Amino acid sequence: MYSNIFDNLIEIPLKFSSEKYTNIFKDKNNKTLKETLKDKRYIVLKDEVYEKYNKFLNIELGTFLFNLKKNGDLFYKKFLNEYGDLEYNNFKIINKNYLDVKGVYFYFLDDKLKYIGRCRDNMKKRVNSGYGQISPKKCYKDGQSTNCKINSLISKNINSIKLKIFIMDNNEEIEIFESKLIKKFSPNWNCNK
Repeated sequence: MYSNIFDNLIEIPLKFSSEKYTNIFKDKNNKTLKETLKDKRYIVLKDEVYEKYNKFLNIELGTFLFNLKKNGDLFYKKFLNEYGDLEYNNFKIINKNYLDVKGVYFYFLDDKLKYIGRCRDNMKKRVNSGYGQISPKKCYKDGQSTNCKINSLISKNINSIKLKIFIMDNNEEIEIFESKLIKKFSPNWNCNK
């Protein structure tokens, strides 16, 4: 069954933007540093911030962190997920026939399997809005580290990456199938490395 699965995948072309994006986290300015420290994910940083950066409490978070980065102060990374300060690219599925499908999807690099994921809603949401466009919010501890990680890896390999899908309808079967495939093939982009 597993060897046959690769014969039944549908390749979905991706369209990439012409530019790369960095420092996306700097544009998250809906809260100040002080307001951010009230969130449970950041409260552990409160004492250190009040001790070292007290005069910046009312500065918007993204602006504050970007200034730290520009000054070589690595404290800014404590607010970001481990993939939140990488180089990204925008990409999307443009073939309308595949925007509303769901199932188990695969990223290949030079025909070598790199990532397996599940899509229980639709590929437009999973790829175009998820992996394909990194918003500032996704870069933070309470954001989406997997989206940042996969986008960055894809961005490094835009000339060799292929997205393929095994279309399925039943969400429970999608989850089970994805889990079995990851256990069997252990794609290295699925691993927490």
